[in-house]
Amino acid sequence: MKARRVELLRRLQGASAPVTGSHLADTLGVSRQVIVADVAVLRAQGHPVTATPRGYIVSPAQEIRSTSAELAVSHAPGDTAAELYALVGAGVRVVDVTVEHPLYGDLRGNLLLSSRSDVDRFLERVRDEDIPLLSKLTDGVHLHRIEFDRVCDFRRAEEELRRLGFLAEG
Repeated sequence: MKARRVELLRRLQGASAPVTGSHLADTLGVSRQVIVADVAVLRAQGHPVTATPRGYIVSPAQEIRSTSAELAVSHAPGDTAAELYALVGAGVRVVDVTVEHPLYGDLRGNLLLSSRSDVDRFLERVRDEDIPLLSKLTDGVHLHRIEFDRVCDFRRAEEELRRLGFLAEG
C-alpha cells in the first residue's frame, strides 16, 4: 500500500494537467475506490492533493494568485454556463463553489476554472453524468471564491454578474 501511494503521489506531482481517478486506477491496477482512499490518506499526511472536476492535482503553494475574493451569487441552474463564462471571460479564476447546508454547514466544491474550455469540460460533465449542482441545495444561492491578478479583472467580473442579475447584493 505504501509503495502504491508513493507512486500515486509521484504521478500526480509529475503531471502537467489533472489526472482522473479512473486513469490512476487503471495504471496502478486497482479500483477507483482504492484511489479515493489513497488520496484521503495522502491528504491526511499533509500532501496538497486536490480533487477537481477534471481529476486530481498536487497544488504547489506558488500557484496562489495575488488576490482572492468571494462573490455571492444566485441564479437558476440553467444560468450556470452564463455565470461561469462571464467570470472566466473577465479574467478571473473560479477556485470553488460553497453552499450553506442546514445540517452540514458549508459544503465546498473545487472548480479551478480559468478558461472557456475549462468551463466547457465542467458543463459537459454535469450534463453527461447528470450530476446535480451544489447550488440546487440552496435554491441557487452560492459563493464563488475567485482569484485575480488585477483589481480591474475583479471589478469586471463583479459588474458582469451584476448586469446578468446574478450578483447577490444588499
